[in-house]
Amino acid sequence: MDLQLRGKTAVVTGATRGIGRAIAAAFADEGANVAICARNAGQVTETVRALEAKGVKAFGQVVDIADGPALKGFVTAAGEALGGVDILVSNASALVNGAGEDTWRAMFEIDILGAVRTFEAAKPLLEKAAADRGDAAFLITSSISAAEADRPDAYGAMKAAQIHFAKGLARENAPKGIRCNVVSPGTVFFEDGVWGRVKAGMPAFFEQMIQRNPTGRMATPEEVAAATVFLASPRSAFTTGINMVVDGAISRRANF
Repeated sequence: MDLQLRGKTAVVTGATRGIGRAIAAAFADEGANVAICARNAGQVTETVRALEAKGVKAFGQVVDIADGPALKGFVTAAGEALGGVDILVSNASALVNGAGEDTWRAMFEIDILGAVRTFEAAKPLLEKAAADRGDAAFLITSSISAAEADRPDAYGAMKAAQIHFAKGLARENAPKGIRCNVVSPGTVFFEDGVWGRVKAGMPAFFEQMIQRNPTGRMATPEEVAAATVFLASPRSAFTTGINMVVDGAISRRANF
Protein backbone atom coordinates (compact mmCIF):
# COMPACT_ATOMS: atom_id res chain seq x y z
CA MET A 1 0.00 0.00 0.00
CA ASP A 2 1.26 3.44 -0.94
CA LEU A 3 0.83 5.59 2.19
CA GLN A 4 1.02 8.77 0.06
CA LEU A 5 3.80 10.22 2.21
CA ARG A 6 6.42 10.82 -0.48
CA GLY A 7 7.56 14.44 -0.44
CA LYS A 8 5.79 15.26 2.83
CA THR A 9 7.66 16.45 5.92
CA ALA A 10 7.50 14.82 9.35
CA VAL A 11 8.89 16.21 12.61
CA VAL A 12 9.65 13.65 15.33
CA THR A 13 10.83 14.52 18.84
CA GLY A 14 13.02 12.15 20.82
CA ALA A 15 13.99 10.36 17.62
CA THR A 16 17.53 9.03 17.97
CA ARG A 17 16.77 5.78 19.81
CA GLY A 18 14.07 3.16 20.14
CA ILE A 19 10.53 3.96 19.02
CA GLY A 20 11.35 7.52 17.94
CA ARG A 21 14.25 6.41 15.76
CA ALA A 22 12.08 3.69 14.20
CA ILE A 23 9.32 6.22 13.47
CA ALA A 24 11.76 8.60 11.79
CA ALA A 25 13.22 5.77 9.72
CA ALA A 26 9.77 4.52 8.69
CA PHE A 27 8.79 7.98 7.45
CA ALA A 28 12.02 8.17 5.45
CA ASP A 29 11.38 4.72 3.99
CA GLU A 30 8.05 6.07 2.72
CA GLY A 31 9.81 8.97 1.01
CA ALA A 32 9.02 11.67 3.58
CA ASN A 33 11.57 14.26 4.64
CA VAL A 34 12.23 14.10 8.37
CA ALA A 35 13.29 16.49 11.14
CA ILE A 36 14.40 15.04 14.47
CA CYS A 37 15.60 16.27 17.83
CA ALA A 38 17.15 14.74 20.95
CA ARG A 39 19.59 15.72 23.70
CA ASN A 40 22.70 13.86 22.52
CA ALA A 41 24.56 15.74 19.75
CA GLY A 42 26.40 12.68 18.45
CA GLN A 43 23.20 10.66 18.20
CA VAL A 44 21.42 13.51 16.41
CA THR A 45 24.22 13.77 13.83
CA GLU A 46 24.31 10.02 13.26
CA THR A 47 20.53 9.79 12.90
CA VAL A 48 20.38 12.63 10.38
CA ARG A 49 23.06 10.92 8.28
CA ALA A 50 21.18 7.62 8.41
CA LEU A 51 17.97 9.28 7.28
CA GLU A 52 19.71 11.13 4.45
CA ALA A 53 21.18 7.81 3.30
CA LYS A 54 17.60 6.72 2.56
CA GLY A 55 17.41 9.44 -0.11
CA VAL A 56 15.35 12.05 1.73
CA LYS A 57 16.10 15.43 3.26
CA ALA A 58 16.77 15.38 6.99
CA PHE A 59 17.25 18.02 9.67
CA GLY A 60 18.27 17.67 13.29
CA GLN A 61 18.91 19.75 16.36
CA VAL A 62 20.00 19.16 19.93
CA VAL A 63 17.01 20.11 22.10
CA ASP A 64 16.04 19.70 25.74
CA ILE A 65 12.28 19.10 25.51
CA ALA A 66 11.79 20.85 28.86
CA ASP A 67 13.22 24.05 27.36
CA GLY A 68 10.07 25.56 25.86
CA PRO A 69 11.65 28.30 23.70
CA ALA A 70 14.28 25.88 22.36
CA LEU A 71 11.64 23.29 21.52
CA LYS A 72 9.45 25.78 19.69
CA GLY A 73 12.53 27.13 17.91
CA PHE A 74 13.37 23.64 16.69
CA VAL A 75 9.92 23.15 15.17
CA THR A 76 10.12 26.52 13.42
CA ALA A 77 13.64 25.80 12.14
CA ALA A 78 12.56 22.38 10.90
CA GLY A 79 9.72 23.92 8.91
CA GLU A 80 12.07 26.48 7.38
CA ALA A 81 14.73 23.89 6.53
CA LEU A 82 12.36 21.36 4.97
CA GLY A 83 9.70 23.62 3.48
CA GLY A 84 6.85 23.13 5.94
CA VAL A 85 5.45 20.52 8.31
CA ASP A 86 2.79 17.99 7.31
CA ILE A 87 3.15 15.66 10.28
CA LEU A 88 4.24 16.19 13.88
CA VAL A 89 5.03 13.32 16.26
CA SER A 90 5.48 14.08 19.96
CA ASN A 91 7.44 11.02 21.03
CA ALA A 92 9.85 12.29 23.70
CA SER A 93 9.23 11.10 27.26
CA ALA A 94 10.84 11.59 30.64
CA LEU A 95 10.16 7.87 31.09
CA VAL A 96 10.23 7.88 34.89
CA ASN A 97 7.99 6.07 37.35
CA GLY A 98 6.99 6.96 40.88
CA ALA A 99 4.98 9.53 42.79
CA GLY A 100 7.65 11.91 44.07
CA GLU A 101 7.38 15.59 43.16
CA ASP A 102 10.44 15.43 40.91
CA THR A 103 8.89 12.56 38.97
CA TRP A 104 5.58 14.37 38.53
CA ARG A 105 7.39 17.49 37.42
CA ALA A 106 9.58 15.65 34.90
CA MET A 107 6.64 13.81 33.33
CA PHE A 108 4.58 17.01 33.17
CA GLU A 109 7.35 19.09 31.60
CA ILE A 110 8.45 16.51 29.01
CA ASP A 111 5.38 14.46 28.20
CA ILE A 112 2.62 17.03 28.63
CA LEU A 113 4.18 20.43 28.04
CA GLY A 114 6.44 18.90 25.38
CA ALA A 115 3.37 17.81 23.42
CA VAL A 116 1.57 21.11 24.04
CA ARG A 117 4.51 23.27 22.98
CA THR A 118 5.39 21.29 19.87
CA PHE A 119 1.80 21.46 18.68
CA GLU A 120 1.55 25.20 19.38
CA ALA A 121 4.73 25.81 17.39
CA ALA A 122 3.69 23.56 14.51
CA LYS A 123 0.01 24.53 14.31
CA PRO A 124 0.40 27.31 11.68
CA LEU A 125 2.54 24.98 9.57
CA LEU A 126 0.08 22.11 9.95
CA GLU A 127 -2.82 24.39 9.04
CA LYS A 128 -1.00 25.46 5.88
CA ALA A 129 -0.20 21.86 4.97
CA ALA A 130 -3.84 20.86 5.45
CA ALA A 131 -5.05 23.80 3.36
CA ASP A 132 -2.52 23.13 0.58
CA ARG A 133 -2.56 19.32 0.49
CA GLY A 134 -5.77 18.30 2.22
CA ASP A 135 -4.36 16.56 5.30
CA ALA A 136 -2.08 17.18 8.27
CA ALA A 137 -1.52 15.07 11.37
CA PHE A 138 -0.33 15.29 14.96
CA LEU A 139 0.61 12.03 16.70
CA ILE A 140 1.45 11.43 20.35
CA THR A 141 3.26 8.38 21.69
CA SER A 142 1.54 7.45 24.93
CA SER A 143 1.53 4.06 26.71
CA ILE A 144 -0.77 1.26 27.79
CA SER A 145 0.31 2.33 31.29
CA ALA A 146 -2.33 5.06 30.91
CA ALA A 147 -4.93 2.37 31.58
CA GLU A 148 -3.05 0.37 34.22
CA ALA A 149 -2.94 1.60 37.84
CA ASP A 150 -1.69 -0.49 40.76
CA ARG A 151 -0.44 2.51 42.74
CA PRO A 152 -0.06 6.29 42.33
CA ASP A 153 2.33 6.79 39.44
CA ALA A 154 3.23 9.92 37.47
CA TYR A 155 4.12 7.99 34.32
CA GLY A 156 0.71 6.38 33.86
CA ALA A 157 -1.20 9.50 34.91
CA MET A 158 0.64 11.80 32.50
CA LYS A 159 0.30 9.27 29.68
CA ALA A 160 -3.46 9.23 30.32
CA ALA A 161 -3.48 13.03 30.22
CA GLN A 162 -1.89 12.92 26.76
CA ILE A 163 -4.82 10.89 25.46
CA HIS A 164 -7.34 13.37 26.85
CA PHE A 165 -5.37 16.28 25.35
CA ALA A 166 -5.25 14.59 21.95
CA LYS A 167 -9.01 14.01 21.84
CA GLY A 168 -9.66 17.68 22.53
CA LEU A 169 -7.23 18.72 19.81
CA ALA A 170 -8.81 16.29 17.37
CA ARG A 171 -12.28 17.78 17.82
CA GLU A 172 -11.12 21.38 17.80
CA ASN A 173 -8.90 21.09 14.73
CA ALA A 174 -10.92 18.71 12.55
CA PRO A 175 -12.57 21.59 10.64
CA LYS A 176 -9.09 22.79 9.65
CA GLY A 177 -8.02 19.39 8.35
CA ILE A 178 -5.59 18.63 11.19
CA ARG A 179 -5.98 15.15 12.64
CA CYS A 180 -4.72 14.09 16.07
CA ASN A 181 -4.24 10.50 17.17
CA VAL A 182 -2.41 8.59 19.89
CA VAL A 183 -0.43 5.36 19.73
CA SER A 184 -0.13 3.51 23.05
CA PRO A 185 2.49 0.75 23.06
CA GLY A 186 2.73 -2.00 25.61
CA THR A 187 6.12 -3.49 26.43
CA VAL A 188 8.67 -2.72 23.70
CA PHE A 189 12.09 -4.37 23.58
CA PHE A 190 15.33 -2.97 22.21
CA GLU A 191 18.79 -3.61 23.60
CA ASP A 192 19.54 -0.16 25.06
CA GLY A 193 15.96 0.51 26.14
CA VAL A 194 14.14 -0.01 29.42
CA TRP A 195 13.32 -3.65 28.79
CA GLY A 196 16.77 -4.31 27.37
CA ARG A 197 18.22 -3.15 30.68
CA VAL A 198 15.67 -5.18 32.63
CA LYS A 199 16.61 -8.30 30.65
CA ALA A 200 20.29 -7.75 31.48
CA GLY A 201 19.80 -6.87 35.15
CA MET A 202 16.62 -8.70 36.20
CA PRO A 203 16.20 -11.67 33.85
CA ALA A 204 13.58 -13.40 36.03
CA PHE A 205 11.33 -10.32 36.01
CA PHE A 206 11.89 -9.91 32.28
CA GLU A 207 10.75 -13.49 31.68
CA GLN A 208 7.70 -12.87 33.88
CA MET A 209 6.71 -9.93 31.68
CA ILE A 210 7.18 -12.01 28.55
CA GLN A 211 4.84 -14.65 29.97
CA ARG A 212 2.17 -12.01 30.74
CA ASN A 213 1.72 -11.26 27.04
CA PRO A 214 -0.44 -13.73 25.08
CA THR A 215 1.89 -13.33 22.10
CA GLY A 216 4.81 -14.59 24.19
CA ARG A 217 7.03 -11.65 23.30
CA MET A 218 7.42 -7.88 23.38
CA ALA A 219 6.93 -5.47 20.49
CA THR A 220 9.75 -4.17 18.35
CA PRO A 221 10.14 -0.40 17.87
CA GLU A 222 9.45 -0.96 14.18
CA GLU A 223 6.02 -2.45 14.91
CA VAL A 224 5.01 0.63 16.93
CA ALA A 225 6.45 2.86 14.21
CA ALA A 226 4.38 1.13 11.53
CA ALA A 227 1.17 1.92 13.42
CA THR A 228 2.25 5.52 13.94
CA VAL A 229 3.21 6.14 10.32
CA PHE A 230 -0.03 4.60 9.03
CA LEU A 231 -2.13 6.83 11.31
CA ALA A 232 -0.09 9.85 10.19
CA SER A 233 -0.62 9.10 6.51
CA PRO A 234 -3.41 10.34 4.21
CA ARG A 235 -4.56 6.70 4.07
CA SER A 236 -6.00 7.42 7.56
CA ALA A 237 -7.60 10.69 6.50
CA PHE A 238 -10.90 10.05 8.35
CA THR A 239 -9.27 8.70 11.51
CA THR A 240 -8.85 11.29 14.23
CA GLY A 241 -9.23 11.34 17.99
CA ILE A 242 -8.38 7.68 18.54
CA ASN A 243 -5.98 5.92 20.89
CA MET A 244 -4.49 2.95 19.03
CA VAL A 245 -3.25 0.36 21.51
CA VAL A 246 -0.28 -1.65 20.21
CA ASP A 247 0.36 -4.07 23.07
CA GLY A 248 -0.02 -7.64 21.80
CA ALA A 249 -3.15 -7.99 24.00
CA ILE A 250 -1.21 -7.69 27.28
CA SER A 251 -3.96 -5.39 28.56
CA ARG A 252 -7.34 -6.88 29.48
CA ARG A 253 -9.60 -3.90 28.85
CA ALA A 254 -11.85 -3.54 25.82
CA ASN A 255 -10.69 -0.35 24.11
CA PHE A 256 -13.82 1.56 23.03
